[in-house]
Amino acid sequence: MTDLDAQARAILRGNDKGGYTLPTHGLYPYQWNWDSAFAAWGFATFDNSRAWDELDTLMASQWDTGMVPHIIFHQPDPGYFPGPDVWGTGQSPATSGISQPPVAATLARLIWDMDPQAGRDRIAVLYPKLVAWHRWWHEVRCTHGPVAIIHPWESGRDNCPDWDIGMAGVDGTRVGPYTRRDTGHVNPDMRPTKEDYDRYITMVEYGRSVDWDQDRIVADGPFLMADPGITFILLRAHDDLAAIGRALGHDVSEIEGWAGALRAALPALWNDKLGAYDAKDLRTDRFAGILGSGAFLAYLADAENPALDTQLMRVWNAVTYGIPSADPESVSFNPRKYWRGPTWPVVNALLALGFKGSGRTDLAERLRSETETLIRQHGFYEYFDPLDATPCGGADFSWTAAIWLTWARHHPDTALKGAA
Repeated sequence: MTDLDAQARAILRGNDKGGYTLPTHGLYPYQWNWDSAFAAWGFATFDNSRAWDELDTLMASQWDTGMVPHIIFHQPDPGYFPGPDVWGTGQSPATSGISQPPVAATLARLIWDMDPQAGRDRIAVLYPKLVAWHRWWHEVRCTHGPVAIIHPWESGRDNCPDWDIGMAGVDGTRVGPYTRRDTGHVNPDMRPTKEDYDRYITMVEYGRSVDWDQDRIVADGPFLMADPGITFILLRAHDDLAAIGRALGHDVSEIEGWAGALRAALPALWNDKLGAYDAKDLRTDRFAGILGSGAFLAYLADAENPALDTQLMRVWNAVTYGIPSADPESVSFNPRKYWRGPTWPVVNALLALGFKGSGRTDLAERLRSETETLIRQHGFYEYFDPLDATPCGGADFSWTAAIWLTWARHHPDTALKGAA
């Protein structure tokens, strides 16, 4: 075991709160949905039981509707904003009122592949909960065809340029005073602006005003956009969930139906003018006109095409390290500002999973090598400048440690095991 392996394990152990894992201390003091799934994948490399515990804790806060929220407020932390009192969901434990990218089924399948015998009983318990979550996505968020999000935070790519067109229609001027915590932990220049945050809180306040009635929010809320990123993540997760179900002896025709319907909806996301998949404001039926990393998650769902290949290589070759979260040739590109340009190890890992599954091993290895270089040079940061490798965001980050242990370090015999 290398020193970096030991550091990565120590980060996961250090962020472990007993059944759930913080993304990092200070900046993110609760359990976040997709962060938690990645942490489970990392734990599986050295503590299989703890990996399943992480997923169990995540799914234990599932709503009766099937939704799995994006934040679970296990313990009070008055300094965090917006906290449970702002969300006002009435759940116990308290949660936010939106979801997050459904990577859990895909990562649960990978974890199970790492130790099939030890994981069979654990995944059998998780399976119906995952099915209920996927059903929620299909019935509540896919009413327009592709996946629709009601808040940029739901996408996991919080302030990427994809959402600018939808954010422009949100009036944030009526939000009262508040104190953010994020800008006290990292460089404020790297975080969303106050204008962005005012609009984010406006969306939260609307959700609370309708008691988090998801159908009503989709119909009348201030923000609704089709998200290629979650669409591709969910499509891949449907396929992985169906594979899990078949292995457990279940009838998976319902899941296969969801996957078929979602794949049939993909043309609605293709923007001929952009030459790529694109986010769309469903309130105005206008494309964002922005090429971001969400479009490239098509590789994860086996939905790529030659035009997207051309765009991928243009964007990737314009930077030095990893795939940027926004087009370097766009006026909105900022290499260090949260999701407006940096490269993210977790997204790189998902893309590599897609590359490997489609036989593009050269691309998978290039992306792994570039991500490895970032971590070896600078450690386990949240994200990185793709031009000069400057580390950005939070340090000692759980999902970066997890990505190191599962994929980024050079261990060809185990990297992305079960990815095909």
